[in-house]
Amino acid sequence: MEQHAQVTVGESRWPMAGAVVAAIVLTLLLPDDLRLAPGWVLPVVEGLLLVALIAGDPGRISRRSTALRAASITLVGILACSAIWSTIRLVDDLIHGGKETNSAASLLQAGGTVWACTVLAFSLLYFELDGGGAAARAHRMPVTPQLAFPQHLSPELNAAHWRPRYVDYLYLALTNATAFSPTDVMPLASWAKIAMGIQSLVSLLILGLVVARAVNVFA
Repeated sequence: MEQHAQVTVGESRWPMAGAVVAAIVLTLLLPDDLRLAPGWVLPVVEGLLLVALIAGDPGRISRRSTALRAASITLVGILACSAIWSTIRLVDDLIHGGKETNSAASLLQAGGTVWACTVLAFSLLYFELDGGGAAARAHRMPVTPQLAFPQHLSPELNAAHWRPRYVDYLYLALTNATAFSPTDVMPLASWAKIAMGIQSLVSLLILGLVVARAVNVFA
């Protein structure tokens, strides 16, 4: 009976894959000077890594493999670096007057795209690092959570066998990007505190500077 209670079905691959595809599309929509590399490079690399992950562990994420883990970490790392680079370039353009800062519509579009890229990148970062990744969580959750969701913090929810899914990490990234601080998910591990702190600062930079500049352009 005890063994049956611990059997867990892995999370569907498609929400995570959909987030990666959305990030790729957003990257293609960015102005050239806000991209980390030429327009086709990152989408091709990210697409190949995503295909490798789907081929190696299709359907549901449950296969624990060093190669798949390395591919996942690489993919998330590229997305996070790309989002942070785009933020740095956008801030530089806002300070020194880049071409997209002369039009309020172009500025809001570029700023919104960069902000959305950071939300998706950090949601995938949390998804990949928490508890050793989705495949590891499917088999066994750590005794002490690294990201404490309400189900972990409220015994009355009776969530002993609950597993966070990608949508939970997307919600975490979205609320952290809008509130600039934890809301209902508490970072317990050092890496989680650092990642959430960086995301809060990045989001604050984007929203604060873009809105301020847009107001000046409209005025």
